[in-house]
Amino acid sequence: MAVTATAATVAVTVMGLAVSPAAAAPTATTAQTPAPGDTCTAADLGTRHPYIKTTEVSPAITHFKGWYVTQGTTGYQSVTTSTQDTISVSVGLNGSVQGSFAVQTLGTVGAMLGLSVQVNYTSTSSESNTVTWNFGRPGYYGVYKGTKEVTGTYGSLNCNRTQQGDGSWALKWIEGPGSGSFTTYTTLEEGAVRCEDTVPANSIMAKAKGLLDCGSPAVRAEHPAGAVAPTAKQTQDRLGQHPATTTGTSAEQPKATGRSALAALNCQPGAYRIDVPGRPLNWSAPLLANDGIRLRESTFFSAHLDNWRLCNVTENNGVLEASLWNWGNGGCATIPANIANLEQAYLTTATCGEDDLQRFYIYRDVPGSSKIGVQNKYTGSMMGHDRYADGELIRQYSSGRQDGTGTYTLTGV
Repeated sequence: MAVTATAATVAVTVMGLAVSPAAAAPTATTAQTPAPGDTCTAADLGTRHPYIKTTEVSPAITHFKGWYVTQGTTGYQSVTTSTQDTISVSVGLNGSVQGSFAVQTLGTVGAMLGLSVQVNYTSTSSESNTVTWNFGRPGYYGVYKGTKEVTGTYGSLNCNRTQQGDGSWALKWIEGPGSGSFTTYTTLEEGAVRCEDTVPANSIMAKAKGLLDCGSPAVRAEHPAGAVAPTAKQTQDRLGQHPATTTGTSAEQPKATGRSALAALNCQPGAYRIDVPGRPLNWSAPLLANDGIRLRESTFFSAHLDNWRLCNVTENNGVLEASLWNWGNGGCATIPANIANLEQAYLTTATCGEDDLQRFYIYRDVPGSSKIGVQNKYTGSMMGHDRYADGELIRQYSSGRQDGTGTYTLTGV
């Protein structure tokens, strides 16, 4: 599946390298960078944007080697370093960057901090670990590659109706369900530093110098030119490094509970069609088990495949959460588990069960309008379609469809 991909006025925590207030917390917003409480339109009901809650920037050494340069061995040398730490870019702690929402999250982080950060999945482990350096003086050097590691947390902004102080209603960007953490890094730099060198505090070079154990007797002893064994400090730091990839379940993507037990659905009495506004096509459940939910025109022969009930409904801060039960085939709308991590994974139906893949958030227009946006609880992605055509699959888009094709109407039948 194709993978494609801003920021609000937020409280930002920056530790490690200093960041100027102007870079850390911009207040200006545009149509592409809404802030909580900004006005949105019905076309935004099927979209979402990230906003950054906290950030931390700290120097990290990815490759390192202690290296002695004696009198007569100065000049250019190529030093093969050892991996000290591995940083992998991820959003949502799933070890990768999937979809436009993740890319947009990292792009927002870079813009906020004034840093050029990685916005696609990559890892420092793929970088070359050979450093060529011109050693001008004899001494004990730390030869290194390093970067600024950028981590933090984000939330999701969704468009939904909110009641004003005077009792009227308006569409606003609100903090929707779903949050998580991210990791990225800046451009790698390489160099060499001696114990005698004065370096800026909290810099990558200072981090490398800290690995030298400059006060140890081994540093003051005579040594032949070339590599030295890792010091106790280097070994300790290496053993304490974070893994290349993070296992576990994203905070944005709560663990699915499976389908071993059927849920006793408590469905609302009414049935609905989920229509494209002002047009005849609407969501229709599949007849075949391996097919997906598609846009179809409602006819006498639809056999209720285009009729949906809202089941096990809850409401939190004006956002509905429900299972979508199909009257025609008796299944519940779901994203197939084996493709749930993919951008543009299709929506289908399955035996109803206790499974967050079958739960959906519904964002509503102001009272009097039936327009809605639909978001899967497990993946966080918004539902939409690529083009308006009979038979077109309903798919998930991590940021929604920015052209408004993710906004539908909930029409009672």
